Amino acid sequence: MHVPAARIVFSPEDRAEIASATTEILSTGAMTLGAHTDEFEAAFAAAHRAPFAVAVSSGTAALEIILRSLGVQGADVVVPTNTFAATAFAVLRAGANPVFADVSPDTLALTARDVEAALTPSTRAVILVHVGGLIPPDIAELVAFCADRGLLLVEDAAHAHGCRHGETYAGSFGVAGAFSFYPTKLITSGEGGMIVTADPAIHEAALVYRDQGKAGFLGNTHIKQGYAWRLSEMHAVTGKVHLRHLDEFLAVRAAVAARYDAALDALDGVIRLRVPADDVCNYYKYIVLPRPGVDRARLKKELKERYGVSLSGEVYEAPLHQQPVFSDYVGRSLPVAEDLCARHVCLPIHSDMTDAEADHVVTSFAAALASLDLDGCA
Repeated sequence: MHVPAARIVFSPEDRAEIASATTEILSTGAMTLGAHTDEFEAAFAAAHRAPFAVAVSSGTAALEIILRSLGVQGADVVVPTNTFAATAFAVLRAGANPVFADVSPDTLALTARDVEAALTPSTRAVILVHVGGLIPPDIAELVAFCADRGLLLVEDAAHAHGCRHGETYAGSFGVAGAFSFYPTKLITSGEGGMIVTADPAIHEAALVYRDQGKAGFLGNTHIKQGYAWRLSEMHAVTGKVHLRHLDEFLAVRAAVAARYDAALDALDGVIRLRVPADDVCNYYKYIVLPRPGVDRARLKKELKERYGVSLSGEVYEAPLHQQPVFSDYVGRSLPVAEDLCARHVCLPIHSDMTDAEADHVVTSFAAALASLDLDGCA
């Protein structure tokens, strides 16, 4: 059996609806900031219990727009080092300085203690990344810490479509949240992003920033230094159609994760992330920590070549403070993130995964680990 690292799920009916809508869009010439964008925004806001949603060209753009609307220019922004480079790029492009912080080994996310260790006199904001779709169970402590110190909490929710802790959805713990619709994400529009917020000022600023800083769509009076961050109508209709399957995708992935959980808990030395029983995680990534000493490259090669199982990409294989592009922002050592980045793996999980595929993955994973033990690679 072959199990790919990722699989994008659009039914024949979905593809037909998107094709029909695309024909209509091309016929009318209403190709950006039209009815499909409005409907996508409304549906996404409703799915995440958010008062406002603004569709933009990417998750990176969503994050940069949020930061610009908060006026972080010249300030420091705390960023977990185990995130995608775009998180820190958004900080830099908004005119601020990223300060990299360590994370919890239990959630791969920032804690109040991690943020406190990274604070400077110039710290203005904190970016919390929901790695793999897991909202950290101790998030209330971080929210309170930021509130007590007057820090703005922003959520990089690129991984976290449909996720919630208790009754609160990703994107609603801080002042705003940024989502991505890149093709690998649970919900995709091909390219695109979404800002969710309860703050009318952030909402209004985002509408201006995404359209070249113009005061109105049809005019040419520019009131901010915006950019071409619009989402096309073709992307919007794709995301709108895909979003209808959110609950279905969440259920499938939760069932796969339950099979993974049961199988991995029986393996010695293997650690998985744990989701509280009342929470919803979309398992954008199913993250596993093999015991120390396992050669990750050999493990991935063994799984692919011998068992036909391709592991998903890491989150992430190298922390940002060890990457050349951020050499000017390197501070202290961040040992927890360094260890997590160096040795975790992500088992494949798809929104239409079968029980047989899931069982093949965990059986193959156990066999590959055992094989590495015999070869002396662990």
